[in-house]
Amino acid sequence: MRTIVDFSKEQIAALDSYAKVKEISRAEAVRESVAAYLPRKTVKTDFRNHPAFASWKPPKNFDSVESVRKLRAEWDHRG
Repeated sequence: MRTIVDFSKEQIAALDSYAKVKEISRAEAVRESVAAYLPRKTVKTDFRNHPAFASWKPPKNFDSVESVRKLRAEWDHRG
């Protein structure tokens, strides 16, 4: 997309200086500036499609409290 934008003399000088240091065109400097200004897209990961999702199911009559106690006992010498 092409557009016409009016910049002040100071803004043009700053863009030219930045472009010279980066060895890019003024247009590319504007594109980089716009990209840096806009919020980044966040990628939501859907773990439901991951092969490990729900790969473990508790057995019948599973007591989660007792399971946590056993796990903690492995790390707690008071057992």
